[in-house]
Amino acid sequence: MIDQESISSPDTLNPVAIEDGVSIKPPGAGRFQVTATSFLALFAIVGIALYGLPFYYDFMVRDFGWSRTQVTSGNALSKLFIGPLFGFIAGWAVDKFGPKKLMIGGILLASGALIGLGRMSSLWMFYLFYVFNALGYVCGGPLPNQVLLSQWFAKSRGKAMGTAYLGIGIGGAVVPLLSNWLVPRLGWHGALQALGILIIVIALPMALRIKQPQMATPKKAVAPVPVAPVLRSKYFYLLAIGSMCSIGAIGGTNQHLKLFLTVDHGFTQGDAARVVSMVLAFSLVGRLLMGWLADRIPKKYVMLLIYCLVAISIPLLFVSSPIALYLFAIVFGISLGGDYMIIPLMGAELFGVRVLGRLMGIVLTADGVAEAVCPMLVGYLRDRTGTYSIGFVVLVAMGLVGAIAVALLKQGAVTSDVEAGRALRV
Repeated sequence: MIDQESISSPDTLNPVAIEDGVSIKPPGAGRFQVTATSFLALFAIVGIALYGLPFYYDFMVRDFGWSRTQVTSGNALSKLFIGPLFGFIAGWAVDKFGPKKLMIGGILLASGALIGLGRMSSLWMFYLFYVFNALGYVCGGPLPNQVLLSQWFAKSRGKAMGTAYLGIGIGGAVVPLLSNWLVPRLGWHGALQALGILIIVIALPMALRIKQPQMATPKKAVAPVPVAPVLRSKYFYLLAIGSMCSIGAIGGTNQHLKLFLTVDHGFTQGDAARVVSMVLAFSLVGRLLMGWLADRIPKKYVMLLIYCLVAISIPLLFVSSPIALYLFAIVFGISLGGDYMIIPLMGAELFGVRVLGRLMGIVLTADGVAEAVCPMLVGYLRDRTGTYSIGFVVLVAMGLVGAIAVALLKQGAVTSDVEAGRALRV
């Protein structure tokens, strides 16, 4: 477990920092390179490949005659298949081999997914390339980047995570506007292929240059920390339940936002693109604000604030007013910005960074299931009832359940027994 009060960190001026029992030499300019690498990887794999695809759902509904359930089922089925099958394996691989190889593979897969989706002509191809997209997200998305940043930063981990996660917000804010410019010129098929090529150009060069932090020779070998004690802690399950509910509520809202605006409420493509872009632009504020707060107040309270913002933002979509819609974009965007970032920070505070890869492999797998199921559930309810009202009420309830789970988390470190490999007594 990291004792933030009594140890130095690799991002201070102290000559040697101690992180989970391992001394780390100051990495110097390497910290900037690592942060930039994570920024670009998250910009491409999450901002473009994940948040960009829902922009194209209404084109698929109109051109192929698919239902809302079908266009959201690609995300659902791919993550339900890929998440449980590869999530823990990816976490183990990051702890064992480091994040570099996994990130490179994820970038290539995410790029191939968008190029493939831009060339598809049937539902089976849609599902196949969504599997590629899910693999790209697992291998190159939050998991390896969270571990990479945690290896290089200790005391300023929240600030570093917040800075890198700006890539998601900037990528997500740019991609609707870029897509709105590309579609009239290339068609929506060509626009998707162009975005796939852009992922390679943006993210791959820096990922190829990743280096491991320099480790000073430890005075004695550090025994591996088993993950079993974490799995016996009730706080692990509260963290997982809370994050699943919040991520599910965000995913269900985000995946349907453009459909809700264009098909149900008659917004033009340009107007809808501006609203979606506004959400992701304010996610930048959320990432910076929540990262700054996480370095100054207990992370539990930051997490609780984020989850409460998720729950109170969605009802604003029921209000037929431009002001309410813009307020939704601001509040929802801020919560979106902080959500993914706070989970590994809370996990590291509770259980330490030496099990973080395996821990986040499990938690992100569970989050992926929630993020997959909720949009498809909302789409099914919309197809059956003709309105989004019931589906959005379900998402609000999930946000509130997530906030309750976070409120029950223990503030600060659970126990030092995790590092010792002993059973947790909680």
